[in-house]
Order: sequence, then C-alpha cells, then structure tokens
Amino acid sequence: MNDTEFNQLADQALNTIEEMVDDSGADMDYETHGNVMTLEMDNRSQIIINKQEPMHEIWLASKSGGYHFSYQNEQWICSRSGRELLALVREECDKQSDEDIEWT
Repeated sequence: MNDTEFNQLADQALNTIEEMVDDSGADMDYETHGNVMTLEMDNRSQIIINKQEPMHEIWLASKSGGYHFSYQNEQWICSRSGRELLALVREECDKQSDEDIEWT
C-alpha cells in the first residue's frame, strides 16, 4: 500500500466514524484537525484517533489503552486484540460515555 492509498482508506474510516456518531444521537462531539480526530463525551472523557502515515496505521487511544490498526482483508484490524476498528470505537464510546448508545 502506498501513502495515497493509505490516506484514502484511513479518511474513509474516519468519515465512517463521524457518520456513526451523527447517526447514534449520542451526547458526543467530534473534531478533526489534520490527522487527529477527537471524540469527546458529554462527561468530558475523550477518545483520540489518529492516522500514522509512516506506519500506514490508525491509532486509537482511550481509557482502556492504546490500539494500532492496520488494513487487512478490507478492514482495519488491531494488531494487539484482533478487533476491527469500528467495533472497538463503538465499544470504547459505550464505556467512556456512561450511556447506552444506539449504534445503527
């Protein structure tokens, strides 16, 4: 994968996360600056997601720890847990928001 392909795939993933948050109706805000997306819960807890272009990875930092995702078989998969990025984002948002989020 070259840098252009990585950026296209990573941007698609970040856009999908934005849509997930919008569609959920959760008390959560998101903001993207450059390669970094911040999800902020109503309780001020944050999840940070950023693109790591040199490694062609997406990194996620939450209260549960840090996760590194690489693109495998058309999915972003965590090198540590084997979990898929979007599933882990949902799980971490549920944990940190202290609310039952209705993901669509």
